[in-house]
Amino acid sequence: MGLSRLAALHGVATSYSPSPDVTVSVPDDTVIAVLAALGVDAGTPADVRKCLAAAESRSRLLPPTVVVWAGEPLPPALAGLPPGSTVTVEPEPSDLPGHPAGRPPAPLSMRARAAAPAEPVASGEPAPEAAPAPGEAPVGAMTPPGDETAAAPATGGSAPAWWIPPPHGVHRIHVRTPDNRRATATLVAAPPRLPQPPEGTHGFLVQLYSLLSARSWGMGDLGDLADLAAWAGRSVGSGFVQVNPLHAAVPGKPTDPSPYRPSSRRFPDPVHLHVESIPEYGHVRDRAALDDLRQDAAALSEAVLNKGALIDRDAVWELKRQALELVAQVPLTPGRRADYCDFLAEQGQALEDHALWCALAEVHGPDWHTWPEALRAPRSPGTARARSELLDRVDFHCRLAWLTAGQLAAAQRAAEDAGMGVGIVHDLAVGVHPAGADTWSQQEAFAHGMSVGAPPDAFNARGQDWGLPPWRPDVLAATGYAAYRGLLRGLLAHAGALRIDHVMGLFRLWWVPEGRPPTDGTYVAYDAEAMLAVLVLEAHRAGTSVVGEDLGTVAPGVREALARRGVLGTSVLWFERDWEGDGRPLAPEEWRRDCLATATTHDLPSTAARLTGDHVTLRHRLGLLTRSLEEELTADLTDTAEWLALLARLRMLPEGDGDEEAAVRAVHRFLRRTPARMTGVWLPDTVGDRRPQNLPGTWDQYPNWRLPIADPEGHPVTLEEITASPRLHGLMEVLRPRKPHTAPPGERRP
Repeated sequence: MGLSRLAALHGVATSYSPSPDVTVSVPDDTVIAVLAALGVDAGTPADVRKCLAAAESRSRLLPPTVVVWAGEPLPPALAGLPPGSTVTVEPEPSDLPGHPAGRPPAPLSMRARAAAPAEPVASGEPAPEAAPAPGEAPVGAMTPPGDETAAAPATGGSAPAWWIPPPHGVHRIHVRTPDNRRATATLVAAPPRLPQPPEGTHGFLVQLYSLLSARSWGMGDLGDLADLAAWAGRSVGSGFVQVNPLHAAVPGKPTDPSPYRPSSRRFPDPVHLHVESIPEYGHVRDRAALDDLRQDAAALSEAVLNKGALIDRDAVWELKRQALELVAQVPLTPGRRADYCDFLAEQGQALEDHALWCALAEVHGPDWHTWPEALRAPRSPGTARARSELLDRVDFHCRLAWLTAGQLAAAQRAAEDAGMGVGIVHDLAVGVHPAGADTWSQQEAFAHGMSVGAPPDAFNARGQDWGLPPWRPDVLAATGYAAYRGLLRGLLAHAGALRIDHVMGLFRLWWVPEGRPPTDGTYVAYDAEAMLAVLVLEAHRAGTSVVGEDLGTVAPGVREALARRGVLGTSVLWFERDWEGDGRPLAPEEWRRDCLATATTHDLPSTAARLTGDHVTLRHRLGLLTRSLEEELTADLTDTAEWLALLARLRMLPEGDGDEEAAVRAVHRFLRRTPARMTGVWLPDTVGDRRPQNLPGTWDQYPNWRLPIADPEGHPVTLEEITASPRLHGLMEVLRPRKPHTAPPGERRP
């Protein structure tokens, strides 16, 4: 009982329910290991008693981070302050528009007139009455375990009269009670909801590396992204282009090709640069060297487009790195130098640490755990010496980050100039590589020895281990979510919207201790109220909307809590059935409104492959089926036939059966009829590509993340060929709103 109580105080589940009628107990060894990763020693019964007594004897007047939503009731921590308590809020300077430059904002002082005394909160964690009931996993460390809706705002009432609402931002709050108890905490003051995208907008979903143009250096780049956005907005009326995470990868040979396991989520990868668009490129003196590199790049593209080669990220980066070394030798103009200096000042220590990690990785390899002991901590004397010795390389990597940020901004400008209502939708991966830059520079924020994954379920009895160390919820709260805020601010700087992979991770994550199977993991709760408040605040500042990937098993109340704050969900056609009823496909009017509706994603078969059953035969060839090929094909055919029958009943398939291209159009005609705010078209679907970009459950059996977009026969197609494709234009006519015909000036009637 003591271990369960201690675990509950730290948001660690001792059981979970994979289905409503099943409860699974978490092994004690797992609970002890997870608590250890949170800095809590529970190795022996005596340790448990000691830590439990210490935790329950400590009390806080305020938790480390407090959230207030504009126009909504105060949280209990503030509403329940003893009458007569003095409350002072120190607003952050940047959140006071019009405040005189160079002068700190005036504090907001007030005196509480609450009727009830405050309830102490132990160590910023759930109070005793918030302990999980047996068989329930906590969801949101500051909410009643097992009840995600508690993370949502109250629906009525308002703040008390004594409360002076601070401006939106992240502030410091100081409290002194009449009996002279004092507390200081971070105060997140957030607007109630996120900005929303235009109603009924449609756009493309694409893995950027797969989108090669005639000018690419062996993989798609930010120049190609800007070009796609400019064309899509003007020619087919698209409102957005959603891309894969463009986070910085861990260097190596081979580099992990997955964009969802990066070295850093805070900075983009310069492999995405379009080198020729860099202003200094035209002033490189060694033109012969550049010409040789361009010829090699053309050979890379030729091999991918016409000779069956896979996209080779390492080869692309080697050529671009050499070209960028030449570009970096060109002096910056005064204006460019000033812009670069502003960027360095804005990014500060975070960029310097990232660039230093990149420089050290060039010397000592990409896994900082294997570096000399003196270099394994970013603030050690040895690291400081290395920083001085590698100053030129640090500056080089800082400059690459600046150049990449500039081209990200240019892509968003191109989208906006083309009339897109949203623009570029960037993607936030669940976590980072354990050996990468973020885990080195922010070591205290990560739970080392742990990995994020998924518990066993009906689709995967063994569970999943994604190899991504999780953030520590206690450290996030204690630091006012500084790491999370910085991450979001960087991603949103040049985005029209943000997609969050596995958005349920704002509430809880499945932690797997190192060396153990995913079945031996457990859920660890995060303060969902604070995570959502920071997200809403930063997106509000950037003027961007947010799409959450909420596919799969989602705990009760999570989707509702997200929807209240304006986070859109993700609805994939093949999964939209009446699961609580007869299992039939949902009619279009039964779909939710606040979502991105699509036919597929990067982890699922293309629509053509789904309609033809090709995805089943592919998995059969790779030995991934759990039933016979005949059984799988029969089940798949039955599923597809139900959807095609619905499309036919709705008169969305006038061509009848047997026409794959017509069926793809019918699927998107259906999506367009739903009330979904956004409709996403998987770009490979526009040309009939049947190959998935990623096949979960495979590693070297399938070329995940290395395939160019291709036609139905598997022949790669370029951006230029895609945009000229009759198949694409036929599909987009289904989605494009009709515009009144405008005759040439000489033919207009008076």
